[in-house]
Amino acid sequence: MKDGWRPAEGPVVCIGETMAALAPAPSESLETAEDLRVSVAGAESNVAMYLADLGVPVSWLSALGDDALGRRVRAAVGAAGVDVSGVRSDPERPTGLLVKEPTGTRTRVHYYRGNSAASALGPDVLDDARLRSASVVHLTGVTPALSPSCRNMVVEALTTPPAERPYAISFDVNHRPALWPPGTAAPLLRDLADRSDITFVGLDEAQELWDADLEPADVRQLLPHPRLLVVKDGGRAATAFGHEGAWTVTALRTDVVEPVGAGDAFAAGFLTGLLRGGGMERALRLGHITAASALKVTGDHGPLPDADRIKQLLDLPAQEWETVAGGRP
Repeated sequence: MKDGWRPAEGPVVCIGETMAALAPAPSESLETAEDLRVSVAGAESNVAMYLADLGVPVSWLSALGDDALGRRVRAAVGAAGVDVSGVRSDPERPTGLLVKEPTGTRTRVHYYRGNSAASALGPDVLDDARLRSASVVHLTGVTPALSPSCRNMVVEALTTPPAERPYAISFDVNHRPALWPPGTAAPLLRDLADRSDITFVGLDEAQELWDADLEPADVRQLLPHPRLLVVKDGGRAATAFGHEGAWTVTALRTDVVEPVGAGDAFAAGFLTGLLRGGGMERALRLGHITAASALKVTGDHGPLPDADRIKQLLDLPAQEWETVAGGRP
């Protein structure tokens, strides 16, 4: 089997909103906690920070309020090695905010992002000079839910024929039901996902959006056009479908502290492996390795294993990888 299409190696540009995030300690209730931890939360900047950790040159384009939280978000993403010089500062709109509410094994998220600075982003963002030298532009399904102008930006990006843009578009479905009016997400997200060059979707969210009985191969039938479709089946496995075939790699077994951010980490790992041309199975492994780093922390961005450990895992023969992963199907 041929090892599939890949974009040329080069910089990545991630576009989307990042918010300040407030959360109690994992063992505490939001109702009774005396203190809340401040962090940053945004799907696209999560991807950008992990790409930077993995040595990929990456920019994040967005807008933040001209306020203390905006400055904090900008500093945190920049400190991870991401180019934030294209992030706009809006003197009239605030930085978005989310509050995490731990409830047993799940975390409920409350959004306070109406009229945020990033919700005013529009198609003009696509004129940024960084896109002209990008190998990949990464978008998610969160952005079109934020406002009509944000939706127009994503739709315009994905209706531009591939031959007319110098970069591939990576799109993570990233369905957030709380952001969508009932019945509106499924058709639009399916259309956007099918227009992308590289699409990421969780099997659970595909089932929630399109059909409860879907299996990974069924998702490929629903989304036949992406050059690469990656279907993530929770902590079990991930399958990449290309025009040349399909590849499945078992996920690494790991203790889960909080699942938020793992999908973004996986996307960054997979994109890094893809850009480096090591083959599809190696890209899927790097996705799993990076996702495991996010699962081990309460924030969205956790520390990666050192480079030697990553290389050791990537170089394992298939049977040894299965042993490390726990032998799960």
